[in-house]
Amino acid sequence: MTNIAAGTSARTDPVRALAPLTVPIFRALWIAALVSNIGSWMQTVGAQWFMVEQNSSPLLIALVQTASAAPVLLLGIPAGVLGELLNRRRLLIWVQSAQVLISAGLVALTAAGEMTPYLLLVLTLLLGAASAVQLPAYGAISAEIVPTRMIPNAASLSAISVNLARAIGPAIAGLLLFRLGVAFVFALNLVSFAVFLLVLIGWRTYRPDPHEPERFLDATRAGVRYVAHSGVVRRIYVRLGSFVVPGSVLYALLPLIATDQLGLGSAGYGVLLAGLGVGSVAAAFLAPVVRDRIGPNRTVFISSAVFGAGTLAVALSPVIAVTLPVLAVVGAAWIGVVATLNGAVEAFLPVWVRARGLSIYQMVLFGSLAVGAAVSGVIALWIGTVPTAAGAGVLVIVVAATQLAWPLLSTAEKKRPTAPLPLAEDQGADIDIERQTLVLVWYDVTAANRPAFLDQITLVERSRRRTGARTWALYQDRENPQDVVEVFSVGSWQEHLQQHATRPTQYDDETIRAASEHADSIAVHHLVQIDHAQTPRPANSTHRRQHKKQEKPA
Repeated sequence: MTNIAAGTSARTDPVRALAPLTVPIFRALWIAALVSNIGSWMQTVGAQWFMVEQNSSPLLIALVQTASAAPVLLLGIPAGVLGELLNRRRLLIWVQSAQVLISAGLVALTAAGEMTPYLLLVLTLLLGAASAVQLPAYGAISAEIVPTRMIPNAASLSAISVNLARAIGPAIAGLLLFRLGVAFVFALNLVSFAVFLLVLIGWRTYRPDPHEPERFLDATRAGVRYVAHSGVVRRIYVRLGSFVVPGSVLYALLPLIATDQLGLGSAGYGVLLAGLGVGSVAAAFLAPVVRDRIGPNRTVFISSAVFGAGTLAVALSPVIAVTLPVLAVVGAAWIGVVATLNGAVEAFLPVWVRARGLSIYQMVLFGSLAVGAAVSGVIALWIGTVPTAAGAGVLVIVVAATQLAWPLLSTAEKKRPTAPLPLAEDQGADIDIERQTLVLVWYDVTAANRPAFLDQITLVERSRRRTGARTWALYQDRENPQDVVEVFSVGSWQEHLQQHATRPTQYDDETIRAASEHADSIAVHHLVQIDHAQTPRPANSTHRRQHKKQEKPA
């Protein structure tokens, strides 16, 4: 299988893997986020058990997970843009404040006996909406506060934090439900949000990285366009979604497996969740070591297959003595898949689009959780809990097998550091920066060089689209077939300047240079859209600059 480097070294020393935790503010935020995420998972488990106590249908129980995850589908991309354009610390403070208020209302209503299943779903949906806004901003701010060399390790630690919370939170909640009840579990979630809020308020040294202002819709399109034209990122997201949709069935239906299949109460359910937690916690620290030894592809493939087999075994097991150790293995396998994919994409995404790319990652993850939970609830009503969970296990195994044919793509040759491209000396500073821009690049390509040039220009197209091109086409001059013209449009002159200054990576630079090497000469024209309501200014509507062969095209 092809290995995926994701911009990291082949082996990571265990001490260096924890290096970001030596940065005080990263350590404080990491701990606070871990506490907050643990509270969120406790909230989800408490809500599911509340539904069980109310004798709700399997569909309503499964919809708790859907309500937590579904808002990411609606708010994921706008949240990523907000996390890119706004002060991330302030955004996180506002979001955490909202979560504290919503959680306080949830605790009060539950303690007073006024909570109903449908009201609980509404409040869970609101908490999910706040989480959707928070996730990409927090993911991007982590990369701002550590040295550049630590960013991949910071990404891995963030993934570990999320998955540790998924492991620990349900286990704690399951054990506390029996002793102290649902309202107490909800109260602990409120406290966890308050802890994160206090850390954010106390952090007064934050200085956001400078960035060029962008219009909201343009920034949104740019983020979607990058993911759509990045084969590495697309493959990771497809692999994530295809695993999580059937994989989430076990988590959604585990309360019913505990009660119907094993005859357990809340204490027994807590023991099952603790089994998941033990495996997940162990895997959170072992997964990076395993990934470095056997590669991300094998890690994801083996973990997926083990998770599917474990889900099938849990569904068919009639006794807790068998179910409990299998759940520990299943919990470890889940971490092996999700943490590996999360670390790979966070390390690969360029700085300029990191928050937007992570928002789409979160959309895939939580959207898949929502879809898997909702569909499993419907199917369980029709054929029963055990057949539904067993079928999901088989489907996960099939998904794992597809990785043999469609592995993750290699990133070893895709150099990630930013590499600004030069622009012609006259940049048209007096041009309205909001006007759509058309770029024409003339290549003088001999017949002997044409095959190699056409192969390379395909890679140039992908680079242009990733960095902002809305349309792209290649033309040939009828009168002089040796002239090949690359034409692409950009939303504005400002965005084209960003396409030169902040968006290209070293890999993009080398890709464009390689195409230029096959041309005897290059000429670049920049055309700026004319406003028909005003008198056009011909001197500024077109900018032409001849480039020598060794120069890079605009």
